[in-house]
Amino acid sequence: MSLPGLELEGARASALGARERLIVALDVPNTAQALALVQLLGNLVQWFKIGLELYLAEGNRIVEKVRERGHPVFLDLKLHDIPNTVAGAIRSVATSGAGKLTVHAAGGHAMLAAAQEAAASTPSAPHLLAVTVLTSMDQAQLAATGVSGSPTEQALRLAALAYSAGIRSLVASSQEIAELRAHYPDSRLVIPGIRPAGAAVGDQKRVATPASAIAAGADYLVIGRPITQAPDPAAAAQAILDEIAAVTA
Repeated sequence: MSLPGLELEGARASALGARERLIVALDVPNTAQALALVQLLGNLVQWFKIGLELYLAEGNRIVEKVRERGHPVFLDLKLHDIPNTVAGAIRSVATSGAGKLTVHAAGGHAMLAAAQEAAASTPSAPHLLAVTVLTSMDQAQLAATGVSGSPTEQALRLAALAYSAGIRSLVASSQEIAELRAHYPDSRLVIPGIRPAGAAVGDQKRVATPASAIAAGADYLVIGRPITQAPDPAAAAQAILDEIAAVTA
């Protein structure tokens, strides 16, 4: 099945419209709740993200069910292990048909290179995205793990590892967009931690509004709770799409 908007090879995703830029996170515990959201939002959104909670509960079946409804899937597993294990995991995940898959850049160059090689050599493998610094981490939390630099400095350090391994899509907070865009102009930037003005921040530390992230140079925005936990998820999604469209018009 051909799914729209999987990737733009050789071109920035900035050519995409608002609908293609928004990735809705299905951060729910089971298939029934996930598919209810897909049904509710499917006319507005192309991409849906499946994270650890849902994937560990339902496995590849949930990826297949979302794809059956005509939507590409961003599988957010943040793989981080020895190179051989991560390469094997990517070959296994390829059977699901997911369009995007995250790996942790903190796994190091050898792991990232093994991941990229596995993706490049496996039919129907997902496009890889390297996660730099989680949006729930601030400088104090980084320091507690032994990282002395700022989140931006660490994100740039990890982005360099991913880029040198051949991975051209990066996940970072809105605060790193300008630096990443300057250093890696041909990379796609996928930005979580997006909160509309007035929305609860929750466990996120480094956040931005949809408009400010797009204006700064983001290609894709990952948004979960502000949409999925809204009283009217479709209206919340439409408001965000309108905000994105106003910036890119």
